[in-house]
Amino acid sequence: MTPSAPADVLPFQSRRLRLLARMAELGGGIAVIPTAPECLRNRDTHYPYRADSYFHYLTGFPEPEAVLVLVSGAEARSILFCRERDEEREIWDGYRFGPEGARAAFGFDEALPIAELPQRLPELMAHQPAIFHALGFDADADARITTALNAVRANARAGAVPPDAIRDVRALIDEMRLLKDAHEIAIMRRAAGISDEAHRRAMALAAPGRFEYEVEAELLHAFRRHGAQAPAYPSIVASGPNACVLHYVENNRRMEAGDLLLIDAGCELDSYASDVTRTFPVGGRFSGPQRDIYELVLAAQAAAIAAIRPGAHWNQPHEAAVRVLAQGFLDLGLVAGSLDAVLESGSYRSFYMHRTGHWLGLDVHDAGEYKVGGDWRPLAPGMVLTVEPGCYIRPASTVPEAFWHIGVRIEDDALVTPEGCEILTAATPKTVADIETLMAEAPRATA
Repeated sequence: MTPSAPADVLPFQSRRLRLLARMAELGGGIAVIPTAPECLRNRDTHYPYRADSYFHYLTGFPEPEAVLVLVSGAEARSILFCRERDEEREIWDGYRFGPEGARAAFGFDEALPIAELPQRLPELMAHQPAIFHALGFDADADARITTALNAVRANARAGAVPPDAIRDVRALIDEMRLLKDAHEIAIMRRAAGISDEAHRRAMALAAPGRFEYEVEAELLHAFRRHGAQAPAYPSIVASGPNACVLHYVENNRRMEAGDLLLIDAGCELDSYASDVTRTFPVGGRFSGPQRDIYELVLAAQAAAIAAIRPGAHWNQPHEAAVRVLAQGFLDLGLVAGSLDAVLESGSYRSFYMHRTGHWLGLDVHDAGEYKVGGDWRPLAPGMVLTVEPGCYIRPASTVPEAFWHIGVRIEDDALVTPEGCEILTAATPKTVADIETLMAEAPRATA
């Protein structure tokens, strides 16, 4: 596929300048940030290429075999090392920007051939107080840094002074990535809209007798039709008992009347993820027990969303959802005791065993710590998180049989705003009435 430059390089340039400023605040130095390597799928066939998230965040540059070097100081600058133009390889693999094309298209101060990196890196590293590098993330990148550092040390008698500290560049970029800028939010809104179309299509076409993979195909069709490059993660299309397997991805069961279908699927658009889960009845109408569990999970999600606002700490939405779920499990006879006892003992975890959300962005489980100084991180405008309570009931002697094999999860993407939060995926139907109406009106056919 022919790579392309972003329509607006200013957001990427701004991020590089912000990182350089933060490096200067810490005493200055040089940052070395490689992109991801190409990966073989089998023999001589590669997986579709995707740039490393940290590298993409700072460059927007889509080609493999590239390294970003940021040099702080009085003459701070950004340097891209990348592949040169190669007409023969471009016949087979598509267009390459080359150093000069990359410099002009992506707004770097300099761009040089990747083959020059081993020679240039020690020169750039000398007399810098620190190296900003993701130590331990990639063995080849670690070896590159070590080799360059040793080259500087070997030249000490000629006056070269090596850096005396290595700092984790990911820690600085993670803090930046937590707060989405307008460019990122616009892409994530578009990704949410595409995922909405995909889930609506899945609801309309799911039917008894169809296979889960047929529904997965409809999701993929909608993703690509609307411009998304790929799924953000392997799609979960889990019917009946499979809905009680949290990371089920085989997607090969034939759906039956009376099943619930849990779909956890989102697209990746311009490297940004959407993450949406909806659960609905394959036959078009919820049974009584299914409705009871579904309404409980929906109420838990509503409580969690209500807790998302600037200044609230990260765990408050989870605490709100757990409290609603635990009370619901008591009301339905799934657990016994008082609400405080259920919460203290954790007996609710038999039916709800995961967290209520995670950061979302370039990675579906995005960068950023959840605690700061031992305390839950306060939420702030610009953060994007998922809200995904659930309930998963496997057969057990202590559980009424009417609830067996009911698995429900409802997930939306929330942008923290100055007033509270905006649900980016709010257009995707999730009330019982909206789901049943959509399925009743859609031109559905049984297999």
